[in-house]
Amino acid sequence: MSRTFLKMNGLGNDFVVIESLTQPFDPSPEQIRQIAKRGQGGIGCDQVVAIDPPKAPGASAYVRFWNADGEEAGACGNATRCVAWLLMRSGGKDAVAFDTSAGRLSGVMAGDKRVTVDMGEPRLAWEQIPLAEEMDTARVELQVGPIDAPWVHTPVCVSMGNPHVVFFVDAPVSDEFAEKTGSLVEHHPLFPEGVNVGFAHVVSRDHIKLKVWERGAGLTAACGTGACAAQVAAVRRGLTDRVATVEFESGPLVIEWRQADGHVIMTGPVALEFTGKLPEGIAA
Repeated sequence: MSRTFLKMNGLGNDFVVIESLTQPFDPSPEQIRQIAKRGQGGIGCDQVVAIDPPKAPGASAYVRFWNADGEEAGACGNATRCVAWLLMRSGGKDAVAFDTSAGRLSGVMAGDKRVTVDMGEPRLAWEQIPLAEEMDTARVELQVGPIDAPWVHTPVCVSMGNPHVVFFVDAPVSDEFAEKTGSLVEHHPLFPEGVNVGFAHVVSRDHIKLKVWERGAGLTAACGTGACAAQVAAVRRGLTDRVATVEFESGPLVIEWRQADGHVIMTGPVALEFTGKLPEGIAA
């Protein structure tokens, strides 16, 4: 039986979204890799998302995320906006809540194909990231490159339901630098579950330029949880105020680390590219 999917993106960070409210979706890692593969029979995406029936009162759905390498992920910020928009559109609502393995998330309409989502509280303790050993997550003892002249060093670690390490840099980094450095850090022994690697250039107290090497996906056009992690990291270091624009080459997100309750609030666009049918054999 063929299964319909929606191809969506948030600032170019793209997803195959599968609504499994009536037909269960239980893919193998290999099937996820086939869906995510660009060309050669795949659809092509950074992450695959499944919208399942809700498991708890007050939620419209239970949502699962997979990285392009087939591994299930706890969260994906840009996909969260896309899911929130879909659920609000289908339900005729201006607000929605849904559950994930990382906890409950919620969203509200913020304009035409623009959504604000509450990503919950960041996790900042070393065992919550998680790290392999105890250390101060605001100043992690890690450097990449030569000992006497490291390329980057002393990052901040944050979990937004998935692990992030944020390096502050003096100028925006190139794709080549992000790929070279990010691929080295992603599987560093300090991060037993792997890690998303952000390179943040603080332009002003309300503006960050960011590039992210995503765990299991590589260099992507934008990363919503990466933007949240970068803003939290910058506030922890005293580099930005509570609200800042986090800019990717593909566009900006507005991130607030709300002082009242500690939640991280993200606002940005969503785009529906097209719908289609999964190829036979991967309609799990």
